[in-house]
Amino acid sequence: MKLAWDLTGQHFYETGTDHCVVYPAASDGTYPEGVAWNGVTGWTESPSGADETALYADNIKYLSLRAAEEFGATLTAYTYPDEFGKLDGSDTPLTGVKIYQQARKSFGLSIRTLIGNDIDSNDHGYMLHLVYGLTASPSERAYSTVNDSPEAIEFSWELKSVPVSVTGYKPTSVITIDSTKVDAGRLADLEDVIYGATAGDRYFLTSDTTVDSEKTYYKLENGTYSAVTPETGDNPKTLGWYEKKTVTDSTARLPLPDEVIAILNGTANNIGG
Repeated sequence: MKLAWDLTGQHFYETGTDHCVVYPAASDGTYPEGVAWNGVTGWTESPSGADETALYADNIKYLSLRAAEEFGATLTAYTYPDEFGKLDGSDTPLTGVKIYQQARKSFGLSIRTLIGNDIDSNDHGYMLHLVYGLTASPSERAYSTVNDSPEAIEFSWELKSVPVSVTGYKPTSVITIDSTKVDAGRLADLEDVIYGATAGDRYFLTSDTTVDSEKTYYKLENGTYSAVTPETGDNPKTLGWYEKKTVTDSTARLPLPDEVIAILNGTANNIGG
């Protein structure tokens, strides 16, 4: 098939940041509890390294060797949760009192960036970034007088990472998940882990393109989900049908890469536990 450019619906782009969560690392290398981070204004990933070392032989360039790549990032925000203060080298000996220049601690992070296109604008989907082994450098704090052009202080942290292991691959610092390409139900399972869950029924748009006789599908009308009776040839995804899953209460935590992959390929156990 001949290549084509700029087809309708394929003008993709990424923008925005939201749903940031910070997860202090435990002594065993896990990230057992996350805290919502409000006021995040920017997320910039800045890999470094992978520099070339050229080797020459027989009067020609013989090999090109690459150094190890390192992950770095910059996070900007108008505020930060108290739990991040201890990771950022401060502590609270008394309520309302902070002391600084304390030990900096490791943490993980999850954050979303939006995916848009020429049809859906910014609502096409999102990219979920899961980042491990981070530590933060001190943030500059520049205070200025209130004037006729008021501005809020924007904090900025330079982040570096120590990669974590992942079976079958080299250690990694970051995983990204494209919501437009993974199974919607399994992505919802993953989000129940990284954001936590409240007990009850959760409905999510199905990714099935043919009817699965073992499933019950639902449609949303006037704010109410009701079961539908499929007919031969129905395409649940195109019809905008939903599936239902009953979830239990769980605390937000950051799963390590092997568990993330297991959740997304449907082989994980105890999801949300």
